[in-house]
Amino acid sequence: MTKESVSTTAVELSSSQGGFFSRLGKKIELKGHDSDRRSNKDLDPIPPEDRTWRGMDYVTYWISDNFSPSGWRKAASLMQIGMSWRTALINVAIGEIIIGVIVTINGYVGAKYRIPFSIQSRAAFGYYFSYLMILMRCVVGIFWYGTSVYTGAECVRSMIYAIWPSFRNVKNSLPESANIDTQLMTCFFIYWLSVLPLHFIPMSKIRWMFNLKAITLPIIGFGMMGWTIKNAGIGNNSLWTQGDTVHGSAFSWVFMQGLYSNIGGWATLAINSPDFTRYTTKVSNTYWMAIALPFTAVLVSFFGVVGAGGSQILYGSILWDPLLFVDNWTSKGGRAAAFFCALGFYVAQAAANVSANSISAGNDLNCMFPKYINIRRGQIIVSLLGAWAFTPWNILTSATTFLSFMSGYTIWLAPICGIMVSDFYFVHRRKYDVWELYKPDGIYRYNKYGINWRSFVAFFVGWVPLLPGFITKVNSSIKVVDGMLHLYYSGYFYGFFSSMFIYWLLCFFFPATETMLETPVYCDDAPRDIEEMSESHDYIESPDYDSVGEKKSN
Repeated sequence: MTKESVSTTAVELSSSQGGFFSRLGKKIELKGHDSDRRSNKDLDPIPPEDRTWRGMDYVTYWISDNFSPSGWRKAASLMQIGMSWRTALINVAIGEIIIGVIVTINGYVGAKYRIPFSIQSRAAFGYYFSYLMILMRCVVGIFWYGTSVYTGAECVRSMIYAIWPSFRNVKNSLPESANIDTQLMTCFFIYWLSVLPLHFIPMSKIRWMFNLKAITLPIIGFGMMGWTIKNAGIGNNSLWTQGDTVHGSAFSWVFMQGLYSNIGGWATLAINSPDFTRYTTKVSNTYWMAIALPFTAVLVSFFGVVGAGGSQILYGSILWDPLLFVDNWTSKGGRAAAFFCALGFYVAQAAANVSANSISAGNDLNCMFPKYINIRRGQIIVSLLGAWAFTPWNILTSATTFLSFMSGYTIWLAPICGIMVSDFYFVHRRKYDVWELYKPDGIYRYNKYGINWRSFVAFFVGWVPLLPGFITKVNSSIKVVDGMLHLYYSGYFYGFFSSMFIYWLLCFFFPATETMLETPVYCDDAPRDIEEMSESHDYIESPDYDSVGEKKSN
């Protein structure tokens, strides 16, 4: 073969490969994708016909998220670091009230402008710098999706134990290095496959799942608590009589550590609450979240305390995990009750994982790759990555350092949330131009790099001082002074409020005047400069909705 023929063959092969990938790209490209705005139907503001969430839907949403095995175990972690059960519940209540307020005030943006977090973030961080914030939130969602699938697998295992007790005797054929046995791997696959259809339900219609949970799960919770009190009594066992085991200044920092843990658990939802509030029929519906979140969290934590106290009397050991609690019923003639309780927690875990992780991370992927990924495709990708690529069984059983790292991820999420709240309420005074947020060269680009330097500075101020405390929590062999560790325990408060204040201060002295508006521009207002958008996406004025997209009263 001559040199010329080799060269010609290489060119032809390259051309054919390029043609293949070009054809593949065309096949998977989303219909209705707007290349000028790098957007698609799922990323665009929610049109009036898809605004279906009522106030009660947001209440049932939080009932859904809190009535889960992790919510049941919430008081356990606090008691293990030195709190009594009473102090633990007070700590849960304070932390959940604080995060409930933050979730609600940030969710107001989605309810008012009908946009997701990924679009909102451009106003504060700049068009391109916002992608870093989106990526950070996306990684957290994928990780916690995987760990939640692992918990869901435990629910399936409890259900199978109740139906076929012989499943306990299934021989393990996996090596010890796998960090998971045949039983749980089987349940893991069953759970993952069984919840996959939930990812295909549109956000505007998925609220029925939360409504169903809001009816069934409280019945299960009160039923388990009633059964425990009847059979074990409330007694004076050690769990009920134990007081705080730490005192003085040490107690103050333990209490603060508990608040950090409780608030940090919702740090991702505090950022991306607009992903859900944008579907509301009217803005005021979302205010119910500030009440529903703390109330249901404290109630479920109390169920966990009662269950743990009762298990100490009934089984001789404190069982904080509700699944381990009901597993004991299968050998005592309570197999039906064990199955239905495990089924309830299975549904709870599935709904919480879809709402808190897959939809949120799917939205983030949608924003990063709007030409090829919508929310549905994004959720499938999240499901595959979180459940299988991240191998959560390895993380939860052996990778303690990585688990500590992900648990401390809040030090980056708190500044993001603080900056966005500051930008909307104090800097721009609740006045955005929603259509400019979709323009790569719009007013929220800030400069040729698409970076708002004010948020860049505020973001680093919010997390860099927390780094020493974070490092020692990840690697206990590294020691730092107590002050750095104490600052880390106050991490969410420091990160949120310091970034919020610094960002406001920088914007006050160095305002980005091109982004300051006299009047806001909502999604139901005619788009500026791009008239064809109203034709391609049906953004037209409706006689049934006012200028901010709220339904008019008859």
